[in-house]
Amino acid sequence: MKSGHDEKTRRRAAPAAAKARRPAARGAEEPRRPAPRRTRGIAAGERVPLSRERIVAEALVQIERDGLEGFSTRKLGEALGVQAMSLYHHFPSKAHVLDAVLEFVIAQIEFLPETAPIAERVRTAMHSYRRVALRYPRLFPLFSLHRMNMRAGIAFVDAALRMFLDACPDDPERAVRLFRVAGYYLNGACLDEAMGYGRGPSAQDPAPNEWVAQAHPAVVAAGRWFAPSEHEKTFGLGLDILLRELGLPAEAPPNKQDAKTKAKAGASTPRGRKPVRATR
Repeated sequence: MKSGHDEKTRRRAAPAAAKARRPAARGAEEPRRPAPRRTRGIAAGERVPLSRERIVAEALVQIERDGLEGFSTRKLGEALGVQAMSLYHHFPSKAHVLDAVLEFVIAQIEFLPETAPIAERVRTAMHSYRRVALRYPRLFPLFSLHRMNMRAGIAFVDAALRMFLDACPDDPERAVRLFRVAGYYLNGACLDEAMGYGRGPSAQDPAPNEWVAQAHPAVVAAGRWFAPSEHEKTFGLGLDILLRELGLPAEAPPNKQDAKTKAKAGASTPRGRKPVRATR
């Protein structure tokens, strides 16, 4: 029986899988690939043609359900209603299927145009990377360790690197080092959230809670900020630190920003008149 999560992953993957080998950066000069052919209207019992798009979509579903260790071309062929050998007409090997899945996922990472403010470009790309990691947590260990040396991967690395070069135009060494720091932070944070503490292996004889509370109260007191509900805020704090290191404005918390905006509007608006909202 197929779970609701499987169906959700398949619906997300199938329409866009044809774009998998396109570079992730927006505006990259590569021809648009045709969308998958529609199968609506096929008579009952008629076999749906096998395609790269269907293979990639189903492979992603299986990886998220069974993990990378449970993924095989035999299972993939069975799910698609074909022999495993039929897959080799589209992909020479299982490794090539995984590369295509990675290309499809890379294409989901958002990059703003180079005309956008650099702080917004960095923030958008890093938040998008994290969302993709959490969307496909069982694929992410492969994604984070892959060399990204296929065409789509090189285009992705180039788009990310150019943001840091644009932020440090007079110091390319610093730009590259901060690009690497961002990678360390992103992959570490995403691995922790997608596959980390709450889902990781546990000791066979874990320390009793009572002993931890008595011997290590600081660990217990910090626990409230380790909760998944706090991940977003913690990630944002790390991102702000990185932006400040780049010499870029860090995003102010919404409540403080709102307060500053209201105070400014109140100070500049004559009594009895409503402030006029600026238009872009």
